[in-house]
Amino acid sequence: MNDHWTRRALCAGIAAAAFALPHLHAVAQPDAPYPAKPIELIVAYGPGGGTDLVARLLARHLEKQIGASVVVLNRPGAGGGIGFGELARARPDGYTIGFINTPNVLTIPIERKSSFHWSQYDLLGNLVDDPGAFAIHNGNGITTLAGLAAYARDNPGAVTVGTTGTGSDDHLAMLLFERATGTRLTHVPYKGAGEVRAAATGQQIVIGAINVGEVLAYQKGGTPIRLLGQMSAERSSLAPQVPTFKEQGIPIELASLRGLAAPKGLPEAVRRKLVDAVAAIAADPAFKQQAEAMYAPLRYLAPAAYAAELQATEAGFRKLWGEMPWQDKP
Repeated sequence: MNDHWTRRALCAGIAAAAFALPHLHAVAQPDAPYPAKPIELIVAYGPGGGTDLVARLLARHLEKQIGASVVVLNRPGAGGGIGFGELARARPDGYTIGFINTPNVLTIPIERKSSFHWSQYDLLGNLVDDPGAFAIHNGNGITTLAGLAAYARDNPGAVTVGTTGTGSDDHLAMLLFERATGTRLTHVPYKGAGEVRAAATGQQIVIGAINVGEVLAYQKGGTPIRLLGQMSAERSSLAPQVPTFKEQGIPIELASLRGLAAPKGLPEAVRRKLVDAVAAIAADPAFKQQAEAMYAPLRYLAPAAYAAELQATEAGFRKLWGEMPWQDKP
């Protein structure tokens, strides 16, 4: 009986030791070098928009640069506020990064209480600077901004404008157009440029306030829309045939910066690895060629220059908020 008990105890002890050994081994292992698991890349807008398309292109190049898979997560809603907030709250370990878009990342904290501010991110570098634009269905007879203004004056509120949300560059452009032309338009916010494109295609809205690069990409895919004007200081090389708003007598200049950021407080070695990877991708001829093919106007800004641009732009929007609050009125 004692031998039987001894054998049972011995077997139990061996089994327990076998179970414990791998766990002890895992605890004793030093931290794996970064990156040791997939990285999540948050896009604060729906699939199919300019940010989403660039994010998926970037993900492929980032995987090669840092040796880990990159998963794009769309977190649309609240004009980008849902995705920006999720990014700001994530653990600063390098496994959650995301795109931040101007002006939304700047205007949302100005207009309402929010869970993020651009200073709460570790900036990794800006990649895109896409001018704003007004697009209209090919079947609509309006061909110029002057024609749009004339129609809007004759039909107050009849011109519906689809945007990517309250406080977006698209929305601000609509409000500035109203102020410059003495018109009243109707704002229709969506969760992303892909939804605006669909609404413009179905003629559910009159104007799609969509960035130049996005419109060109949609046109290439067969979407029946055309540009009435672009909001760049000079005609973009992507659309040299399209006059600017200023050329048409409407002094509006607006664009969307789209850059990479991570939650504030990354370990320095991790931050440096990501910053260097973004810089290398921005300089990669293959990435440039692929971005050009999808009409993404690249403008790389290193973190310090990116921060300076955000700070200066935020100051301008705070001034504009004092003059012309952009909240939707019921």
